Amino acid sequence: MKIVIDAMGGDNAPSVTVEGAIEAVKSYDVNIILTGNQPMIENELAKYDYPREKIEIIHCSEQITNEDKPVISIRKKKDSSMVVGLKLVKENKADAIISAGNTGALLAGGLLLLGRIKGIDRPALAPVYPTTKGISVLIDGGANADCKPRNFLEFGIMGSIYAEKVIGIKKPKVCTVNIGIEEEKGSDVVKAAHNLCKDASFNFKGNVEARDIPSGYADVILCDGFTGNVILKLTEGLASSIFGLLKEEFVKNTFRKIGALLLKSGLRDFKKRFDYTEYGGAPFLGVNGVLIKAHGSSDGKAIKNAVRQAIKFVDNNIIEDITTEITSLGVDTLE
Repeated sequence: MKIVIDAMGGDNAPSVTVEGAIEAVKSYDVNIILTGNQPMIENELAKYDYPREKIEIIHCSEQITNEDKPVISIRKKKDSSMVVGLKLVKENKADAIISAGNTGALLAGGLLLLGRIKGIDRPALAPVYPTTKGISVLIDGGANADCKPRNFLEFGIMGSIYAEKVIGIKKPKVCTVNIGIEEEKGSDVVKAAHNLCKDASFNFKGNVEARDIPSGYADVILCDGFTGNVILKLTEGLASSIFGLLKEEFVKNTFRKIGALLLKSGLRDFKKRFDYTEYGGAPFLGVNGVLIKAHGSSDGKAIKNAVRQAIKFVDNNIIEDITTEITSLGVDTLE
């Protein structure tokens, strides 16, 4: 298996992308292709001892930054590390691509270069969401601000397959995000989506309110990209605030400091459950290729885990399963 890593993508590239690549080839049966500035990549690789036959470099003269406009950068920066990596997947010279770079550009590149799975109207981001029961899959995490009812059905199909075959959740419960659990509540789009999902092959359980998402009530959380991104950002900010307040309280006096020391391992485990680096990245489901979007501030551990995620995605034939399910249901005929 060959996996491309956009070595120039992310806040701390190429140091963390190279570190993650090295940890991945040491841990998994995989070869890595690093796309980007060859001298910079070689300078980072020189710091490590690793199986050299497992890492290949493809030099790229350009880089897509976070300031670049997504579609324009994909079309104009054809020798960028991101575009070159996407083309390798398109030409079947690599099985998957991972990038921590410009999210909009990566999604645009996925659509323009890899295309959509036949029958999928709108591909979507599917990040994992930490809950008290473990993790759930949230789809869409930010690719589509506005959605049609059929998109929710597609998200349910793709998210359910991904949750079961990659995350390992048996018969995942699928729910739409709404302002109440009652079927008649919500916008016209959400109500129409609810009616479509009721007759779907996946394990649809109706609506879920935002307050019940952290409890793990739903294994697959369906929503438009605007709502999904708000949920993710609010949760991230709230978790950060809680950890900050706990730290502030624990250092107020000697007794609390002693208590903090006694609770240190428990607090470390608690924080780990909210650590995005444990999960690697979010797949862009619905494109005709394996595309993993890693967090912009990913470290080497996150990149390594994104590689693990990509391997499971390829090994479990997720693209083929989504294609088969969409085709069998005739989703491409829906409006």
